[in-house]
Amino acid sequence: MLPTTATAASAPPPPPAAGPASSPGEPHAALLLTLGYMRLRELLACARACRGLREAVAGDPLLWLRLVVEPPLSHRITDEALLALTDRAQGRLRSLHLLGCPRVSDAGLLRIVERNPDVTELFVPRCTGLTADGLVKIIHFLHGHKGNLSRVRLHGICKMTNHHLDVIKSLVCRGSQQQDAQALYYNHRVHEVLNTDDGRPIDVDVCPLCRNVRLVFDCTRKNCREVKDGRSQCRACFFCVARCETCGGCIDLEELGESGLACSDFLCMDCWLKLPKCCTCNRPYCERHSNLKENLSASGEFTCQECTAFATSLKSLGEGY
Repeated sequence: MLPTTATAASAPPPPPAAGPASSPGEPHAALLLTLGYMRLRELLACARACRGLREAVAGDPLLWLRLVVEPPLSHRITDEALLALTDRAQGRLRSLHLLGCPRVSDAGLLRIVERNPDVTELFVPRCTGLTADGLVKIIHFLHGHKGNLSRVRLHGICKMTNHHLDVIKSLVCRGSQQQDAQALYYNHRVHEVLNTDDGRPIDVDVCPLCRNVRLVFDCTRKNCREVKDGRSQCRACFFCVARCETCGGCIDLEELGESGLACSDFLCMDCWLKLPKCCTCNRPYCERHSNLKENLSASGEFTCQECTAFATSLKSLGEGY
């Protein structure tokens, strides 16, 4: 029997009043907090997701104070596209990192720094559309207006002479400490990464051997570093002195012939002995190319690609007869 306060046909009690419902197209607040940790490619992808994210990405200048353009966007970015992106900082751009952007020109980069004179970092390695004369003019402008430029990366800029480098050093290194300019520098792969902090104001220098403006590397070997004048004879660019891919030490011709690799890099004998070898040719891969190992067994034995291709060709020739 039903209680007197209810009937079989009575409607269920109404649900409690809910707060104002958010719009179905509104991004979650937690997603907005992650925008500051995204790379440029991810930011641009989020801006295409919905109108709310597009307004959040384009309307917040704090997201654009540090702009990093890296592959695969490097070969697609133009002067106009880069100017549109840097304008989102509303004249407050602090750091501009361009890795291998061949379509950026001197005139385009000058327009950007004219609108953002507070730039403190200018990284343009392998931007082949830029010239040494144009970069000197750009750095002159930044020095004359604010004087805050403290770090530049110029590796891969064509036709840079000692005169260009002297002018740039006089403008950029004026407030830098001497020990920063002479810090040990030996990783020749560092220029492939934009987010490096090696402390040097300028990445290039005059090679003591060939006298060209290039990346110049110190040696990590103890006997090479312990010299009276503080600079060993093997301090040079990568074209003048071969260096170990792992430790950065110099490699002489005799050692280079004994420590052959299955890849295109170089290793000193000490690093060469520590690595597993191909079970056919007794050559190792360096750590950077360790993913090229084939027929890898549980015990760690492997075959290099060259030996695998040679065995395959012998097999196909045998089947042809």
